[in-house]
Amino acid sequence: MLGIGFALGYARARRLMALMFVLALIVLPVAEVFAFIEVARAIGWLLAIVLLFATSVLGWRLLRIQGRTALARVSRAVSEQHAPAVAAIDGALGFLGAGLLVLPGFVTDVLGGLLVLPPTRALGRRWLSRRYERRVMRLVVSMGRFAPDGRGGRPADVESTAVEDDQGQLRP
Repeated sequence: MLGIGFALGYARARRLMALMFVLALIVLPVAEVFAFIEVARAIGWLLAIVLLFATSVLGWRLLRIQGRTALARVSRAVSEQHAPAVAAIDGALGFLGAGLLVLPGFVTDVLGGLLVLPPTRALGRRWLSRRYERRVMRLVVSMGRFAPDGRGGRPADVESTAVEDDQGQLRP
C-alpha cells in the first residue's frame, strides 16, 4: 500500500512540475516583454536594446570565466581531499547566472546578475542544500542497502574458509 501511495504522490508531483514548467514558459516571456517596455520607456528604446546586447556579451565572457573557475575550484578541492560539493554547487550556480545573463531580457539579467555575485550565490547554495538535504540522505540510506556488506560489518567469507564451529558467526 505504501508503494501505491508513493507512486500516486510521485505522479502528482510530476504533473505539478510539468504545469510549473508550462507556466514558466508563458509567464517568463510576458514578464520579459513587460520589463523591456518599462525600461525602454525610462531610458529610451535604443539604449534599452544596447543594454540588452551589452549584458549578453558580458554573459558570454562571464560564462567562460565561471566555467574555468568552477573547474579549478572542484579540482583543487579534490586534490586537497576535501568534499567538492560546495565548490561544485557554487560553480554550477555561477555558471547558471552567467548563462542567464546571455539570454536577452532584463528579468533574466537580474536573476543572472544575482547568481554571479558571491554573497547571493552563497544564499542560493544554502537554500538548495536545505531543500534537497532530505532527498540526498534518503538516497544515501537506500544505496547503503546495496553496498557489499550492507551495514558496514565484517566482510563476507568469500574464500569459503568457515567451518561448522563458526556457525554463530556466519550470516544467514
